[in-house]
Amino acid sequence: MKNTIGNSLTVTLFGESHGKAIGAVLDGMPSGIEVDEEYIASQLTRRRPKDALSTPRQEKDEYSILSGVFEGRTTGTPICITIPNADTHSKDYGEMQYKMRPSHADYTANCRYNGFQDYRGGGHFSGRITAALVAAGAFVIPALNKKGICVSTKIKSIAGETAEEKRNAKILAAKAEGDSVGGVLETAVTGIPAGVGEPWFDTVEGMLSHAVFSIPAVKGIEFGLGFGFADKMGSEVNDQMYVDGDNVKCYTNNNGGIIGGITNGMPITFNTVIKPTPTISKEQNTVDIIKMENTTISARGRHDPCIVHRAAVVVESVTALVIADMLVSKYGTDWLAK
Repeated sequence: MKNTIGNSLTVTLFGESHGKAIGAVLDGMPSGIEVDEEYIASQLTRRRPKDALSTPRQEKDEYSILSGVFEGRTTGTPICITIPNADTHSKDYGEMQYKMRPSHADYTANCRYNGFQDYRGGGHFSGRITAALVAAGAFVIPALNKKGICVSTKIKSIAGETAEEKRNAKILAAKAEGDSVGGVLETAVTGIPAGVGEPWFDTVEGMLSHAVFSIPAVKGIEFGLGFGFADKMGSEVNDQMYVDGDNVKCYTNNNGGIIGGITNGMPITFNTVIKPTPTISKEQNTVDIIKMENTTISARGRHDPCIVHRAAVVVESVTALVIADMLVSKYGTDWLAK
């Protein structure tokens, strides 16, 4: 199982949804970076469930930093952070050991790990694990901010609606029916210099996509104008350039700040598609893999009618980790601490 991402700055995930704890190991962080534990907590709060729009499962996410930090600053050694699981109802998932939830990883995980996987709450495939990604990102984001680089993600639409009130109404309506909805997130990275990234296999789009697609429920990503390029003329969408003092800029940013897989100094922009939560209480057709017969399932347990609003900080955190890794690969690890 591949649980590590990154080259110079790596992140390794561990844990299962209903295990004792989840966590991450962040390796390659330079020494001397200030660690703001209140900021880490605030980022984890952004990911946690909120009111009737989210799952009833309430984890406090009272994390612990086991290594890599001394007297409020990074030491340069691997940072290990753990987050306990407390509010688990494992009995709700007994049926899901053999009844596969449609569009969830139950069946594929069983095929890959021969039935030995922890199926409770989705195990290692659960969105619960993203809390560890958020915690790891919270070490990096302040360091990027001090270098003038900002990563932000916001909701673009949910169930086709862009206005918050209408979005919330769609979520609550789906919840009332035992169903779920998806949506689109919009991410921007500002302040990143031109010349970051590699052509072909380590392009900025490729590295970001690799990481973003690791987030459960992500089913699509487009950079800049994305699929909008398909029905346009080159003269309509080419990002024409001009000189602004010592900088080269573009009048438009249809390419999302990336040309030839390398940053051009404009903001990196991309949209991420989040599918509807697959665990729903509506009755669905499925299979019993023990009896090898057709059956139905109405998922028990606590699940989100929509995870788009909770996923925003996860996409933001993963993006920051990838950007930081690419920057230190180019400028050296200590660059992030200067």
